[in-house]
Amino acid sequence: MKKTLIAAVVASFAAVPATAADTTLRFGHVGAPGSLFEATANHYAACVAEKSGGKVEVQTFGSSQLGTDKELLQKLKLGQVDFALPSSVMSSVDAVFGIFEMPYIIKDRDHMRRVQDAMMDTFQSAAQDNGYHIVGLAENGFRHITNNTRPINTPEDLKGIKLRTPNGEWRVKMFQQYGANPTPMAFSDVFTALQTGVIDGQENPYAQIASAKFQEVQKYLSITGHVYTPAYILASKNQFGKHSDEVRTVLTDCADETQTFTYETAAQMETDLLDVIKAAGVEVNEADKEAFIAASKPVYDAFAAEVEGGQALIEAVLGLGQSS
Repeated sequence: MKKTLIAAVVASFAAVPATAADTTLRFGHVGAPGSLFEATANHYAACVAEKSGGKVEVQTFGSSQLGTDKELLQKLKLGQVDFALPSSVMSSVDAVFGIFEMPYIIKDRDHMRRVQDAMMDTFQSAAQDNGYHIVGLAENGFRHITNNTRPINTPEDLKGIKLRTPNGEWRVKMFQQYGANPTPMAFSDVFTALQTGVIDGQENPYAQIASAKFQEVQKYLSITGHVYTPAYILASKNQFGKHSDEVRTVLTDCADETQTFTYETAAQMETDLLDVIKAAGVEVNEADKEAFIAASKPVYDAFAAEVEGGQALIEAVLGLGQSS
């Protein structure tokens, strides 16, 4: 991440009025220092403080200090945490979020924005039906595979590789289809599992790979870009509804502003952090994406068959990618 981006976040904190907050809110996430999640949460906190005139303070807690993604989802409902930043795990909240687990369904960030503009009511309804409220969208990013066994050029190269995945059924099904041995695991446990050989590899965006220092315990990075995962600035539906209209407006407006910041930061990180990973001695290869796309059809077929309205969701998202 460029120093100018970090400086912008720090400067935004410095501009906040030194006023005692009327409301203090806790924002937990799993991102390590230097991660896109950390930058996103800090930017959001600074925006809320500034727009509220210091009346609302958002305290951020990264590195799973307040729990794993699954634990944070539970703590939101219990009122123990006010915001979380889940991504892949949302497919365990409601099947509709599994659409973002379909391989190669999102082409780029412009495509994601069109999906958001056209379909946000669908995702918000699914969240609220399960007791949550999506304050706004951020990003986890385009995911790539690292491992210690061999370079991954085609799905066949994944055969037998024990690969950590997030807790989402469609990511597991996808990698089973590719021939890997997917192993769901909390993000906070991954470094040690890679270091000790409990797992062979994992898949994440560069921002998560580099900030968690996976390049120190992985030999190969294969650029697959197999899934784009949005992140969700998520609150409890019940708790969010208790805020005044004024506070809800600030929280929502800042989520919108933070999304723009996150997209710009993520795009810069994709360049900068690939260099960081290479500099650590990791061997990098471009995977055959067409081979992965061809091997992904059964995953789409299963989603269409198993999820109510699944085929319509697939068609809607793919249709919005036509002008990318």
